[in-house]
Amino acid sequence: MIVPEVAGGAAAELDDLRAACASAVTALGKVGARQIVVFGADSAMTSYDPPQRGSLRPWGVDLDVSLGPHDPLESHELPLSLVIGAWLLRQHPPGQPAVVNMQGISSSASPAECRDFGECCAPDGPWALLVMGDGSASRGIKSPGYDDPRAQPYDDALAAALAGVDLDALHALDPEVSRSLGVAGRPAFQALAGAVGAAGGTWSGELSYNAAPYGVGYFVASWTRS
Repeated sequence: MIVPEVAGGAAAELDDLRAACASAVTALGKVGARQIVVFGADSAMTSYDPPQRGSLRPWGVDLDVSLGPHDPLESHELPLSLVIGAWLLRQHPPGQPAVVNMQGISSSASPAECRDFGECCAPDGPWALLVMGDGSASRGIKSPGYDDPRAQPYDDALAAALAGVDLDALHALDPEVSRSLGVAGRPAFQALAGAVGAAGGTWSGELSYNAAPYGVGYFVASWTRS
């Protein structure tokens, strides 16, 4: 729903979400990163080397998204999480040239596997991380997962972890509970915690968006190392 063509007539309802996304993604290009690593849930642990492309046609929109020289015979097809990440980077490209490294993280990976993946992901040189993931999809009877009383507390705890750079809280996200609530972002959040833990240093977080349009938890957060 972040992509206006997908939202259709309801696109304006999410303008504040898009503005928060724009600010967060634009900030990645201001930190001097030579590489931008994108995390997103996938069917398997997969590294997508450039060129990369994806499509929103399965969601009823004739819109393709590509990064790098577009060659249909060589481009690597991306899962939805990384397609949206690529779309955001196309909308708000870094101010200086940067290599985009797409990393798919298996939806069935354990918390330990996600942490290990994040710990090992750092490329050489200055880099920034864009993490694509959503919260629960069960906040209300009109949500994709109907209504589940566990969804609000789950999203509240996730929002607090993103605002406070609470790595332990992200590592502790339960895969089964996450799956039952439709939290597709769980593997990416836990890989994020692994990557930041391995990077070390003192971090601060800012949560610029926290709402549940259409019963799905959306968050936009930016983390910065001091």
